[in-house]
Amino acid sequence: MTRQVHENRNPAVRYALLTLGWLSVVLGVVGIFLPVLPTTPFLLLAAACFARSSERFYRWLVDHPKLGPWIRDYLDGNGIPLRGKVYAIGLMWLSISFSCYLVPMFWARTFMLTSAVCVTIYIVRQKTLQR
Repeated sequence: MTRQVHENRNPAVRYALLTLGWLSVVLGVVGIFLPVLPTTPFLLLAAACFARSSERFYRWLVDHPKLGPWIRDYLDGNGIPLRGKVYAIGLMWLSISFSCYLVPMFWARTFMLTSAVCVTIYIVRQKTLQR
């Protein structure tokens, strides 16, 4: 698996991406132990941030013996585990529903629901990883 890493030359953007990447790694690791926090999306976000900010951290994450398979399976087109799909869709709809309850503006509710439908379709259409 060879992925292109394009480090951003702007130091402010690079440090922002590094910060977001490490925050995502932490949330992804916490998600391994807390069933309400999805792991895969945070690790994919971290990989995307590191791919644009630090080749060293990107390689470390993708080649990590415990965290790497979560990312490599998706990047290599092997799919998303069924459990990950269920958690991602379920938590997304739970949070969108709560947000729609809190936000009274019709246009905001429409935007949130449309986004949730699009993301749900995307996740469902992804190949399901068979372990």
